[in-house]
Amino acid sequence: MMESQREPKDEINDAMFDRPRVVIRFRDGIQLADRPDLEDQIEHTGIGPWKKLTEEFPGLKLSPVFTHFKGSDLQELTRRAMEMDPTYKPTNFSAFYYIDAPPETDLVALVKTLLRWNSVRAAYIDQAGPDPVVNAADDPRSVNQGYLDPSPDGIDAEYAWTFVGGDGAGQRFIDLERGWTLNHEDITAHGASLLHGTLLDSSRAHGTSVLGEICAVDNAVGCVGIVPNIASVDVVSYNGSTRPDAIFAAITNLTFGDVLLLEAQVYLNGTTLLGPIEAYDAEYEAIRLATALGIIVVEAGGNGTDNGSTPPLDMDTYTTLAGQAILNRDAANPDFRDSGAIIVTAASSTAPHTRLAYAPHGRRIDCYAWGQNINTLSSDAGGSTTAYTAGFGGTSGASPIITGAALAVQGRAEAQLGFRFSPRQIRAILSDPVMGTPSSATETTQIGVMPNLRNIFDTVFNTAPDIYIRDFVGDTGEPHTGAISASPDIILRPTAVANPQAGFGAGSGTENSATLGSTAEIGQDNYIYVRVLNQGGSPAANVEVTVFWSPVATLVTPDLWTLVGTTTLPNVPIGEQLTVSGAIVWHQADIPGPGHYCFVGLVGNAADPAPGPADFLNWDNFRRFIRENNNVTWRNFNVENNDPDVEDPTVPKGFKALKFLAPGTPDKARYMSLEVIGKLPDGAKAVLEVPLIFYELLHECHQLGMASIDRKRAVALIPVNPHGRMHFGEILFAIKSRTALRLLVQIPERHRKETYQIAVRQMWKCEEVGRVTWQLQLKQASKGMK
Repeated sequence: MMESQREPKDEINDAMFDRPRVVIRFRDGIQLADRPDLEDQIEHTGIGPWKKLTEEFPGLKLSPVFTHFKGSDLQELTRRAMEMDPTYKPTNFSAFYYIDAPPETDLVALVKTLLRWNSVRAAYIDQAGPDPVVNAADDPRSVNQGYLDPSPDGIDAEYAWTFVGGDGAGQRFIDLERGWTLNHEDITAHGASLLHGTLLDSSRAHGTSVLGEICAVDNAVGCVGIVPNIASVDVVSYNGSTRPDAIFAAITNLTFGDVLLLEAQVYLNGTTLLGPIEAYDAEYEAIRLATALGIIVVEAGGNGTDNGSTPPLDMDTYTTLAGQAILNRDAANPDFRDSGAIIVTAASSTAPHTRLAYAPHGRRIDCYAWGQNINTLSSDAGGSTTAYTAGFGGTSGASPIITGAALAVQGRAEAQLGFRFSPRQIRAILSDPVMGTPSSATETTQIGVMPNLRNIFDTVFNTAPDIYIRDFVGDTGEPHTGAISASPDIILRPTAVANPQAGFGAGSGTENSATLGSTAEIGQDNYIYVRVLNQGGSPAANVEVTVFWSPVATLVTPDLWTLVGTTTLPNVPIGEQLTVSGAIVWHQADIPGPGHYCFVGLVGNAADPAPGPADFLNWDNFRRFIRENNNVTWRNFNVENNDPDVEDPTVPKGFKALKFLAPGTPDKARYMSLEVIGKLPDGAKAVLEVPLIFYELLHECHQLGMASIDRKRAVALIPVNPHGRMHFGEILFAIKSRTALRLLVQIPERHRKETYQIAVRQMWKCEEVGRVTWQLQLKQASKGMK
């Protein structure tokens, strides 16, 4: 069951959510019974004069805001939150209510009236607007904001703006530091408020510059921020307070998926060395609480020293006065403690980017960004509202860039998926070396990557014979980081082809088709044809082609392979002329039972030999062969129909179940991860079903978003991204383990006439080592594997 999932968009009356209305939040201790007579309860229990209110504002109707979790569901959610962190204190979700009113109602007057009630903690107008468009051209300083530009220069915020939510619409963040000019001409429209502490005038320039990078308004003056259309901006100050208290104040004003930026640093061990505030225990525990509650925390790494007398912070070698290496992110280091925050360092503004001399480094650093020449807002101690600067920097300048990237990703996720990512998921996305911009090749310290929003939003990636078989359409035979299990060159047919070269080879018109056949017919012989290219400088003679089959799995190691057969191509000419083998017969008796299967193909000759199955038992060889050896490929491309499973009671209504294995490696246990890559239509849903023991491993090591537990079947159901990437962090895969999982997919009926794809890939140290790809299309009459 998936009780925690939101109802499909098609089933929601969008007009009800789009019209303006008021939200009211009652104070703690106010409790209304879950009955239709909410208005009568307010009047009769003395919570407020509802009758008098409706005399002034006729036609009001009350309804709860939080409806997905009630009774036992809410208790279970609260229990899980407290298990995640013992310091978690439950929130009274039942205190929030919508007030729907007739169109002619003066909602501003209604809010002001409600705020005079002693029982009301907050009231505000909830009103959706049209999709905003960012036009940086009319912000005169935007041409100098290179951090907005495409990679490798910047994070390509300009590209993110072309997508709904990519400009921060609907998102909320809080900045923690000491001073701002909140009525600056380029941010005043956001209506930011100081929620905690007191404002320090001498810090106004710093905080105003930070906010300008993130959310300077898209207007006709000054700059434009990375997420200029963000829904809510507020600040908390540790001036007149403490950093832990300021973090707690922010936590009480943020919810799952919101972002907290920590613009502060601390002296380490009583020296002049400066580092991140989580180096202190109290701050660390406060940050850990925030991430446990689902708040994305971006943390400045600190600007080295204040006088240049000592080297910058090396997080791999730093130890506390007690001798603990708390910042060294080494799997073998028992002292390391992970707050869940994204720690940022500073690099040059010009590409290729190098770490600035004072900036921290080490494995604990997740991302870098510009730390110099940042064009943004400024102010002074008097609160100037028209000042700007072209020289902001440091980790103070780099951290807002990463904050903006996080908010852009969250905005896009909420707009398209209907939910937002957890802190661990956002950190994995922004720090993914495949999707980010690496530092300069000359940079010898570890500073992570700068996020590339284009890659993230697009979901991304000779004299001797050089024989190769393509891993995917577009594979050129060179080492790559693309798909490794969608080869167009292993072709399965139910009947023999008289002239396979004419049908599938050069000049056939099918050279780049990946859909020539992938479903076997049970009860008869089937035929496999393999296409080979030669990018070398001489023809390849006597090329041997060998094909194996395996169960569908994200990691297809040799212990899963079964030999289908071998054939020989007499000659493969140079010039990359697509050459097709004769048939390898998959005999009727050798075809396994109903299901979907993966093919593994090996090609080679004496001059360019193919690896053998035994070579792949060594993990380093396996990785090198699938990425760098073009003599081997996988075809893990399974055809399924779009229609939901109606006969399987374990499959939620309207969903299709796609089964696969997630194996461990054959030589030893390893930490690995899974990533779902969806290319489904608008309105589609996808859920990953995993055994409870597998979910508990994920849950123990990484914070997950929404999930439903079916204890009767001992499985967990985790919503995943149907339109892009969704990464699950590393867990320990036991040696030779074969965990059975299902991907549950729902395609809206109106889209089932088209063809779509979804895939799951297995990762090791951010590197893809295998994947399963399904093609969802109209059901066809066939005797094939169903």
